[in-house]
Parts: sequence; C-alpha cells; structure tokens
Amino acid sequence: MAATPAAGAHASARSSSSETDTSYVEGSGWVLFSSIMLGLIGVLNVIYGLAAIDKSSFFVANTKYILSDLKTWGWVLLIIGVVQLFAAVSVWRGGSFGRWFGIAVASLNAIAALMSIPAYPFWSLAIFAIDVLIIYGLTTYGGDRRITAG
Repeated sequence: MAATPAAGAHASARSSSSETDTSYVEGSGWVLFSSIMLGLIGVLNVIYGLAAIDKSSFFVANTKYILSDLKTWGWVLLIIGVVQLFAAVSVWRGGSFGRWFGIAVASLNAIAALMSIPAYPFWSLAIFAIDVLIIYGLTTYGGDRRITAG
C-alpha cells in the first residue's frame, strides 16, 4: 500500500499552480458581458426594427418620434442592430478595433435609446443603462485581451 501525501502538500501544489496560471485576465468578465450584451441588444434592435417597419401593433399608436415616423425609426433600429451584431463579433475576436468599434456602437445606441423615450420610456432607459455598462466594460478592460505565449 502506498502512503498518501499529507494535506499540506496538496495545498502547496494548488497554490503554486494557481500562481503560475495565466489563463485568467483581469476584466475578462466585463469584456464578455459587454460583447454578450452588444449581441443581445443587437438582436432585439433587429426584431424591433423589423416590427416597426412592418407597422406592427406592438408599438403605441400616434406616438411622436424625433425622427419622422415609426417606419423611419424602424429602419434606424434595424441598421443599428445589424451594426451592433458586427460589433459584438469584433469584441469577441479581441483586439483594439473591436473595443473602439463596440464603444462607438454602444454610444450610438445610447443616443438612439434617449431619442425613443417618448415612445417607450422604461425600455429606453433600461437600454441606456445597459449601454452605459457596455461602454464602461470596454473602456476599462477592453484592449487586446488575448494571452500571449511566453
């Protein structure tokens, strides 16, 4: 029968392996959150844009929009949504371009959310708050997050 090592040996082995483990990069959770939220809001903007273009009964009738009418606002949402999907993929791929592209798209969507407050105020403020979190995550932790060998 072989003797088992003492519990202290396991603890020291674990601590030394975790000190040399460089697979976790500080802020990677924020970058992941930002890219997932960009993708999710992009999909929702595409859906809402298509519904607005079709003049669905989902939207409140006779609402005054800053940009023309509901159909025009639908095209704006559709375009922003598609650009947000590209930004989410760009952030997932890493690199500085994805960071700045994501910040620009989230800023554009935040402005669009504030412009749509007359139509749906609570939804617009919720989207604005998520956009602020996306901008925070990308500006604080967004750079090139890929781990280099060596």
